[in-house]
Formats: sequence, structure tokens, C-alpha cells
Amino acid sequence: MGAVADSQHPWAFAFGILGNLISFMVYLAPVPTFYRIYRKRSTEGFQSVPYLVALFSATLWLYYAMLKQNAVLLITINTFGSVIETLYIAMYIVYATKASRKFTIKLLGFMNFGLFSLILVVLHYAFHSQYRAPVLGWINVAISVCVFAAPLSIVAQVIRTKSVEFMPFSLSFFLTLSAVMWFAYGLFLKDICIALPNVLGFVLGLLQMLLYAIYRNRKQVIVDPEKKLPASEHVKNIVILSTIATSEVHPVDAKPCDGNDVEDVDGKDENKDVDGDEHEKCVVVVVDVDASGELQLKSEEPCAV
Repeated sequence: MGAVADSQHPWAFAFGILGNLISFMVYLAPVPTFYRIYRKRSTEGFQSVPYLVALFSATLWLYYAMLKQNAVLLITINTFGSVIETLYIAMYIVYATKASRKFTIKLLGFMNFGLFSLILVVLHYAFHSQYRAPVLGWINVAISVCVFAAPLSIVAQVIRTKSVEFMPFSLSFFLTLSAVMWFAYGLFLKDICIALPNVLGFVLGLLQMLLYAIYRNRKQVIVDPEKKLPASEHVKNIVILSTIATSEVHPVDAKPCDGNDVEDVDGKDENKDVDGDEHEKCVVVVVDVDASGELQLKSEEPCAV
């Protein structure tokens, strides 16, 4: 695959500049996420895998740009990407739980140091200089597919929790625009290794934005009363599962439905008959809050007391 100077392709140069600008925004999109991690001193439900894979990809593309001639625009963006992803990972390790920190460090050592060094050694000793860039280019295609596929774990979490809190819209939007710019850059440069993976990036970016539009106003609510209550009794607690790892329990002092059911300050029903043969029952009711604010019943299951 011949190396072509950016200056000989004005459109490639133009899309390369736009790709740099948008990719800067892509790399900076997680800043609010890591500010939140810093403020809360916790990584909450965020994962480190997308950042580790992004760092691995940036370093490989940086090496690929160095093997090509006059690929300055690839060097600038991937140098910045390598630096910013390293900072993200360092902050994640500082505030992660023990298990997440251990997993992140192991994956960092295996992929970003071990596998990267292995690729460099194999390219240097197994291939002549004229073949190194094409071979590394196809390796980068495979790695770039993994970079674009890494957010699929977040997509699965969005579908499971019906929450988009851990999938920022800004990141998905700029990833899609970035894929378009770098596809055009590779197309005008006649470099299929640059153009090909960005087709997948564009498709996955559209998928993430579609999920954001579907789930951005959805919340999952669980109503957990002390027992399976008839209409004349009240709900004691409402457990709202937030989109972060913890849940909040809100006590509700509901008014009695009629004059005969009166609950005293100790939370006991004055008219409730005490019978040793009767046991309290519990039910978990799962409902959704739609856009109008109304509760929609999804399921009702018994739970252990």
C-alpha cells in the first residue's frame, strides 16, 4: 500500500483537519465523567475497558503514522489520544474498587505493554521495512473494530437498566462525526486501513444515539410494600433504583384509605388482628415512569420477607 503525502490531496488534508478537531472533542467528551468520578471519589458503574482499548489503538495508529510518509495529521491526533487516555486510566485506577483496580492493571499490562511490545518486535524482525506499514495497518483495522465495539458493553447496560446515564450522548455524537471525517480522509488518501473501520464506527454511533433517544426519559421504579396489600391498606416504602450502583429507599407516610384503617406512630395498624397463624407477605411491583410522569405496571412478583 503506497504512502501518499497529505499535501498532494487537498480533500484528504481538509478532512484530516476536521477529523483532528472532532477527535479532540471525542477524547475530551469523557471529561465530565471523570470529573464526576473525582468529585465522588468512586468509579461507580463506569468501566475501564473502553479507555484501555482506546489507548492501545491510539499507540498503534501512532506507530503506523510514523511508518508512513507525511502522515502528520495521524501523528497529532494519536499523540494527543495516547496522552489523554493515559490520564483517564490513571484516574480510574486511583478511584476504582479493589477488584476493578486489579482487573484494570492486569489488562493494562497484558494489552498496552505486553501485546503492544510483541507487535513491535514481530514487525521489526519478521517483515521487511516496505511491508511493515501495510501489515500494521491491517492489525489496526482489527483493533479499531474492537475500539468501536468496546462501547457495546455500555449499550448492553443501557438496554438492561433502561438508563443512559453511563452512555453520554456527546460521546456517541462526536464518535459518529469522527467516523465520517476519518472515513473521508482514508478514502481520499486511498488508504483502506483508515477508511474501512470507520464504516463500523458510523453504524455503532448511530445505534448509540438511537438508544439514547429511546431511553433518555425512562426510569425503573420498584415498589416494595411490607405485604401484599388490598386497596384499603397503604404502601410503606418505595425503593427507587437509581441509575448508579446504589439505590435509595424513601419512606412514604400514606394516608389511610378509610376511617377504619389508622396507622399509629409506631407504624402498626390499630385495627389489625394479631393471629399467630397469619404471616405478613411481601410483593415486588416493577413499574416504569413514562414521559408524562405516570406509573406503568410492568410485573408483580412475591418476595421473601
